[in-house]
Amino acid sequence: MKWDYQIGGAYPPPAGVQIVSRDRSASPAPGLYAICYVNAFQAQPDATDWWRTNHPDLLLKTASGAPVIDQNWNEQLLDVSTDAKRAAIAKIVGGWLDGCAAKGFQAVEPDNLDSYSRSQGLLTADQDVALATELARLAHAKGLAIAQKNTAEFLPRAHQIGFDFAVTEQCGDYDECGKYADTYAGHVVDVEYDAKGLSAACRGYAGRIAIVQRDVDVSAAGGSSYVYKTC
Repeated sequence: MKWDYQIGGAYPPPAGVQIVSRDRSASPAPGLYAICYVNAFQAQPDATDWWRTNHPDLLLKTASGAPVIDQNWNEQLLDVSTDAKRAAIAKIVGGWLDGCAAKGFQAVEPDNLDSYSRSQGLLTADQDVALATELARLAHAKGLAIAQKNTAEFLPRAHQIGFDFAVTEQCGDYDECGKYADTYAGHVVDVEYDAKGLSAACRGYAGRIAIVQRDVDVSAAGGSSYVYKTC
């Protein structure tokens, strides 16, 4: 089965594609299985000011008040450290999930489940799991399937959390495709960002999971950096 990862910009899917993931700000691909991307555990760079203005208490800070940033993507982490803060974040993200459902998406992928690993020790895996579990409940209440996004260390708790399938990045590169495929009975879509990862994923799992190589910016078709390759 072919799929496409379009969270950096929507465009008409290549021939034969049956599954497409797009950002929640986009519309679903007509007639295809549509996954809605939401950044549920960190603030998108262009949304940081909104969080700071409306919910400054939900942004993670050090004891000195410095923002805790995911340096790879310049995203400030959300503070999931208490029941009250998780409930407040779930209410906001839940509204996004409602929007995904209203647009006609069939599934959601909440990103950055592993924010605790970048929290300078301020968050725990259990706290991220607690929010993920509530998001799964909210997604299912809206008739949406929900994906585990990366975070292989959560696989033993995947079904307890309520995940239905997996969206993985570089499971070929990290030699993790089999773990996800076993947990989700092959209901896995994987995006690789280089030829080495694509080769590894295709060599071991073509036909069992859906695999695509995209450019790291997941740019729209027609751009100079655009890459789309399959097994």
